[in-house]
Amino acid sequence: MGILAADENPGPRTARHDRHQELLTPDFELTLPARAENVAVVRHAFGGLGDALDVPDHALADVKLAVTEACTNVVVHAYPDGDDGPMAVSAGLRDGALTVVVSDEGRGILPRPDSPGLGLGLPLIATLASTLELGTNDREQTEVRMTFELERTPEGEPA
Repeated sequence: MGILAADENPGPRTARHDRHQELLTPDFELTLPARAENVAVVRHAFGGLGDALDVPDHALADVKLAVTEACTNVVVHAYPDGDDGPMAVSAGLRDGALTVVVSDEGRGILPRPDSPGLGLGLPLIATLASTLELGTNDREQTEVRMTFELERTPEGEPA
């Protein structure tokens, strides 16, 4: 996977190959047509996943917002001409970190002068996630890979 953007929070990182290995057997997988109404389905599914994996509420809110942004990008940008190709989401919890991958078979991450959005989705995801990687996976799919460290406590709360 080629990295276009990465880690906003410097510190120890697992090698890229190891992170890819983690999701070979994800805890969660869902593939839906890239339609606006399916973004809500994915968001709702992550609410259930968070409950099942006992993800802290503060972290789950960040995960759901970041996943919503990534899926919305697929719906808006991946398939021009009104096509609704596949939008795949997978997630795995390993060693206190939740890794989420959103992928599509669309045109890739390209600038779009006629974009209907403000261009704030990826910067927002980078702020919410511990790491963010954008690129192409080994199946030539566009992939957004986000990692959320679940063990840290929010600022202002005792450890």
